[in-house]
Amino acid sequence: MARPRPPVVDPGPAPAGASAPSDAVVLFAGHDLSQWTGRDSSNATWKVEHGYAEIVPRSGDIRSRRAFGDVQLHIEWATPAPAHGTGQEPGNSGVYLMCTYEIQVLDSYKNDTYPDGQAGATYGQVPPLVNASRPPGQWQTYDIVFRRPRFSPDGALTRPARVTVFHNGVLVQDNTELFGPTTHVVRTPYTAHADKLPLLLQDHGERVRYRNIWVRELPETP
Repeated sequence: MARPRPPVVDPGPAPAGASAPSDAVVLFAGHDLSQWTGRDSSNATWKVEHGYAEIVPRSGDIRSRRAFGDVQLHIEWATPAPAHGTGQEPGNSGVYLMCTYEIQVLDSYKNDTYPDGQAGATYGQVPPLVNASRPPGQWQTYDIVFRRPRFSPDGALTRPARVTVFHNGVLVQDNTELFGPTTHVVRTPYTAHADKLPLLLQDHGERVRYRNIWVRELPETP
């Protein structure tokens, strides 16, 4: 809580929704969660209606059936309205790249919390450059470019993960280097893992909604 707060900017009105590019893998188009699994590879049980998927609190996180490495990810989300609680309570969820590296989802509109835990943060590590949040209930977007970490054959880290994030079209993470897996309070070192792992959407007990989720797999950088 001692870290300075990112400046607040108005990102403009919420969009009506974006179409996926022709080369994208569409993970949710508003109809069903067939591209996702719940706990223990069971069917995802979040509620689907009106073109969005809504978290059913305590039903568990969901993971994409497909695994990914370097990606461009587009995802839209909305926190509950009216908001309730303060700090880390209202609209808490998260987008986990490779099930390991979290971009925080939170109602950060006029809601104070620790800066590396607000919307657009690499959770527990780097606050967003600015707070580009819309009010609760309005649709928001993340456009994420993620480069996975690289490991040598013996498991040593050779290149850390990096992430660029646009929140509602506003740059909030600029090729940010991740220290390791995103965790609360402590720094967790990298541990070698597969080159491709699923995406994960977090159930943190809040009825956050998601829609229009697609991924473009990016070519490996030399």
